[in-house]
Amino acid sequence: MGTRVRGAVVAGARGVVLAVAGLAGSITLFVVSVLSIALVPLGVGALATPSVLGLVRFWANRRRVAAAEWCGIRIPAAYRPLPPDVGGGPAGQVRRTRLVLGDPATWRDLRWLLVDMTAGCVTALLPAALMLYPLEGYAMAAGLWRAVTDGTHIGYWYAFVPISGQGSALLAALLGTVFLAVGMYAAPALLRAHFRVTRAALAPSDGELTERVRVLTETRRDAVDTSAAELRRIERDLHDGAQARLVAVGMDLGTVEALIEKDPAKARELLAQARRSSADALTELRDLVRGIHPPVLAERGLGDAVRALALRLPVPTEVDVELPGRADAPVESAAYFAVSETLTNAVKHAGAGRVWVDVRHSAGMLRISVTDNGEGGAVVGAGGGLDGIERRLGTFDGVLAVSSPAGGPTMVTMEIPCALS
Repeated sequence: MGTRVRGAVVAGARGVVLAVAGLAGSITLFVVSVLSIALVPLGVGALATPSVLGLVRFWANRRRVAAAEWCGIRIPAAYRPLPPDVGGGPAGQVRRTRLVLGDPATWRDLRWLLVDMTAGCVTALLPAALMLYPLEGYAMAAGLWRAVTDGTHIGYWYAFVPISGQGSALLAALLGTVFLAVGMYAAPALLRAHFRVTRAALAPSDGELTERVRVLTETRRDAVDTSAAELRRIERDLHDGAQARLVAVGMDLGTVEALIEKDPAKARELLAQARRSSADALTELRDLVRGIHPPVLAERGLGDAVRALALRLPVPTEVDVELPGRADAPVESAAYFAVSETLTNAVKHAGAGRVWVDVRHSAGMLRISVTDNGEGGAVVGAGGGLDGIERRLGTFDGVLAVSSPAGGPTMVTMEIPCALS
């Protein structure tokens, strides 16, 4: 019974949050989105529309996360990735606007905003109403009825019970008990009903399965291209770095062999030079291995690897990790390098003075958020590092959400569906 009561109370509280915050956020975003899109023909809207619709996507993704964490309801996201060559400047913004408005997922998000501020708000309030409305009935029975009636005429209605005196007030309390009992069983189900309404508005239809296949094909191609580029980088670094140094070491040792009897002093000098070259080659090989797959990631997992990244940053960084196990190695590697790129952006481009990293896993989702107090203004689709992160996560059906108003702070949220072992 205690578990049922706690579940009903939690469902009611979450319903209030969804109704109040959701109503305000959905109305605001819908109005701003409509105004921004309406101004596109005038040229002004093209500058703001990608950012505004990016906020809408972030808002929709937050609701997807809540649906998965609170009720275990999965709502897939099928946004088209922007090509890496969109470009910058006004021309790039116009092209980015055209691509975003051509994505069916954008119009699903806007349709969901309408649903969320109407049917979504009602279905979110029902669990809270069933848990809170009985309190009014108990208050009537405790004496509040005297403030709403003179004892001879009906002064107030509690549901369908007319309040005219103490007897009818007790009936209101009895009815409130019935509402409370119903709420104990129905509140969690009603919260799930809210998220089912959300899924009906946000999830892609069967006719968009072809589009989903296209998105997966593009992410697979991006993964193959990224792997090929990484192999070329490794080959270049080996050829120009460690290999050249090892060749030099071999030549020095050959010269030492010829001079060891004729000129011992020169031979000792060349031996010292060979030792330095071998040490440099070893350092370069270690750095190369760390760039491919850091040893700390392989040995101790994602949490300690992110902590090691934070220790190397020149700004104070707080890391909070809650991982009851380890994800598959490819997922850990993608998450690690995504965090590394995000931290690099925060320090080099945003001018952050402090960074916070939160890593946790719940409801089958690895969720990482990186927040900094830098100057803000980061956007996805500008051809920078965030686009690379989005493509890297897309390989694993992950999503990237960025909130970065001008002046900061910036919050980058990454989510990858995975299981821990």
